[in-house]
Amino acid sequence: MSAVCGDGRVSAMECGDKSSMCCPSGGGEGSLDRLLPSINTSLSPRKRTTSQCKSEPPLLRTSKRTIYTAGRPPWYNEHGTQSKEAFVIGLCGGSASGKTTVARKIIEALDVPWVVLLSMDSFYKVLTAEQQLLAANNDYNFDHPDAFDFSLLVHTLRKLKQGKSVKIPVYDFTTHGRQKEWKTVYGASVIIFEGIMSFADKELLKLLDMKIFVDTDSDIRLVRRLRRDITERGRDIDGVIKQYNKFVKPAFEQYIEPTMRLADIVVPRGGGNMVAIDLIVQHVHSQLEERKLRWDMYRSRLCCRNKETSRDEFIFYSKRLMRLLIERALSFLPSQVHIVQTPQGEDYEGRTFHGKGITGVSILRAGETMEPALRAVCKDVRIGKILIQTNQDTGEPELHYLRLPKDISEDHVILMDCTVSTGAAAMMAIRVLLDHDVQEDKILLVSLLMAEMGVHSVAYAFPQVKIITTAVDKKVNDLFHIIPGIGNFGDRYFGTDAPPDWSDDDMDEPSC
Repeated sequence: MSAVCGDGRVSAMECGDKSSMCCPSGGGEGSLDRLLPSINTSLSPRKRTTSQCKSEPPLLRTSKRTIYTAGRPPWYNEHGTQSKEAFVIGLCGGSASGKTTVARKIIEALDVPWVVLLSMDSFYKVLTAEQQLLAANNDYNFDHPDAFDFSLLVHTLRKLKQGKSVKIPVYDFTTHGRQKEWKTVYGASVIIFEGIMSFADKELLKLLDMKIFVDTDSDIRLVRRLRRDITERGRDIDGVIKQYNKFVKPAFEQYIEPTMRLADIVVPRGGGNMVAIDLIVQHVHSQLEERKLRWDMYRSRLCCRNKETSRDEFIFYSKRLMRLLIERALSFLPSQVHIVQTPQGEDYEGRTFHGKGITGVSILRAGETMEPALRAVCKDVRIGKILIQTNQDTGEPELHYLRLPKDISEDHVILMDCTVSTGAAAMMAIRVLLDHDVQEDKILLVSLLMAEMGVHSVAYAFPQVKIITTAVDKKVNDLFHIIPGIGNFGDRYFGTDAPPDWSDDDMDEPSC
């Protein structure tokens, strides 16, 4: 679904941070003194710390709902896979930069019921006996790409993205090895994958739909690492500093920091900046909404374009597209919070249309076929009609018939035409609405198929009009027919004038 109002890409922004889900640092955003732990010179008792906390329930409770991080979501088909791939967010950044905190803030703000949080820490390689000795003396480099099992990681994330169940290794940071029991994880609508080397593998990058780099000051990261490793992983301060200077800092400069250029979004300071989190969440929501409609639209558009499609099938798939298109268009109307009381006596907060009224205006004749879809989703909508045909001698559009509801000037108007090639008829219809005192920013032009030329013409002439379409084709031929196009929509829908072997060269002007 396209809405010619923005390109859907989120640009770089500034944002904030905390620390890990399974192993929270407890650090704030204040001074370094505030972040520093009170360190005992004696060795802290070693605690069992793993990449997946088994004691943690497989859910996250927010003020609005419970978000499940394990189990099988309810939208699987008969083959046990979900009908659409999950949206994968990749989070990269230096050690203790606050990646997991950013991930958790995104999960809470997204407010979707099924999310998988996948940590790269689970995919450290199994160490040999010699490497175990090095690790015990803080001489093993856990911040090098070779320390991770990328083949297993890519295989696991690819299956998760496809909605299949996977087994996730549980890594024990105190013994530097994997536990015998692995954790079973199922696919979800959103997968958040975080790790210091999230952008270090080409195959891994291909699986990421959105890439976020958490950029935190190196002093802050060092303080957080000291606190975490000493208080929660039973390590001494000298060993932590030795490992940081010998491996962590050089690895960040060599392998991690250069991948910042691959990010779609750079988040300075981490999870504390809710402005950045909100912008990320808005983008993910729009992508999820688009993906929800995409599969249905792909099949319907393909069938409508196919010249072998029978009239009955053409009508069926056209109506399906119209319903999706109208529902999408209604989402651009202004709304306000509205609270109702349920039969159980509880308040429920939703949203209602915020305006005087909605009027649908169809450009005859093809646009008239969209009226039932509008009536089906918009109760008591008023309908108007405009007949515009092209003068064969001058090539200019001419108004032949007009019927608009009274007092249309204060309504939001959904202007419907099934195809728009040059945009001439659509622009004339918009001009008629403006002549009846309809405000330009209250007009939504809705079309199943538009040519690039038509989109540009309408957007240039009437920049405040919102344009919503299921597809945009690049070319218009010498007869002003859309290429590759859909044929003459009116003839195919109504079964008029079109011979069985119709071709693009035989099409009438598609806007009438």
